[in-house]
Amino acid sequence: MHFEIENPPVFTSLKIILSQGESVKAEAGAMVSMSPTIQLEAKSTGKGFFGAIKAAAGGESLFASLYTAEDGEGELILAPPTPGDIVQFDISGNTIMAQSGAYLAGSPELELSTQGSFKALVSGEGLFLQKITGTGSLFLNSYGAVYERDLTEGEEYIVDNGHIVAFEESVQYTVNKVAKGLFSTLASGEGLVCHFSGPGKIWVQSRNLSGFAALLAKLLPNRS
Repeated sequence: MHFEIENPPVFTSLKIILSQGESVKAEAGAMVSMSPTIQLEAKSTGKGFFGAIKAAAGGESLFASLYTAEDGEGELILAPPTPGDIVQFDISGNTIMAQSGAYLAGSPELELSTQGSFKALVSGEGLFLQKITGTGSLFLNSYGAVYERDLTEGEEYIVDNGHIVAFEESVQYTVNKVAKGLFSTLASGEGLVCHFSGPGKIWVQSRNLSGFAALLAKLLPNRS
C-alpha cells in the first residue's frame, strides 16, 4: 500500500494506491472516489458484536468500509467530513489513543476499541477515547491543522478536551476543570482540559469543532 496526503492542512484528502489483493478499512462515508478495480464491503468496526458496540461508544460507526483491490491495482481517495488535516502513524505492536471520531482509515489488522467510562468522565479521572492497537498504517483526521508535542519523562502539558487528536499509550492523563473554582472555569469560557504527563507524544488540533458548532448556533434564527 502506498499513500499520499494531499491538499493540507485545511481541505486535506488521502490518496491510497492498493496493489492487487491489498485492503484498507475506512470510516463509513469517507470515500471520495476510487478505481473500478476496487471492491467495497461493509464490515463491523470491532471484533464481533460487542467489539462493534465498544467502537461505536468511541465515536465510530457500527460498520466500516473495507476496500480491496480485487481486479488489479487501484486508487482510493478518502476525505474526512470536516475541514482539517490528516496524520499518518505506523503502528507495530504499540497503541495509539485517539479522540472520539478521529479515525479515518487504517490497515484491516488494526483493532479499535474504547477506553473510559461515564463515571470516570464525571469524576475527572478519564474520558471516552478510541484505543487503536495492532500492526499497520493508521490515518487520523483532525478539525484544523495538527501540531505534535513530544513530552519527556514526567513533563506535563495541558490541552483543552476539544483540541485533542491522539496520544501514545505511554502518556498518562487526567481530565480536570481548567481553573480552580466553578466561577473561574465559567468566566474563562473554557471547559474540561486533559492534563498529560510524559513520556510520549501527543497530537493537538488547532480548532475545536464543538466551539465552532456553538458559534453557529448563536447565528441561527430563534424558532421560539
